[in-house]
Amino acid sequence: MNWFNNLALPAIILISWGIALFEYSFQVPANRIGFNENGGPFSLWQLKVIQEVITLIIFSFFTIIVFKNESFRLNHLIGFCFLVLAVYFIFKK
Repeated sequence: MNWFNNLALPAIILISWGIALFEYSFQVPANRIGFNENGGPFSLWQLKVIQEVITLIIFSFFTIIVFKNESFRLNHLIGFCFLVLAVYFIFKK
């Protein structure tokens, strides 16, 4: 990605904020609709854990696809397993 190396800092900031804006444009309405005081089935704790897991999954796919020099290692897999456990424990009654 040689073209990326030639970008100035303001351009990189705009690109990263564009990615975040795309993500948040889905997360904010989903959190509002999903919150149990607005008729949804989830508590704030559950929504936050779901949000973090979705963010890390999207980030992982983005990293693997765009940045070819990054590898997915065993410690990453172990970390994701702990995230799945976090989801399990947050939703456990």
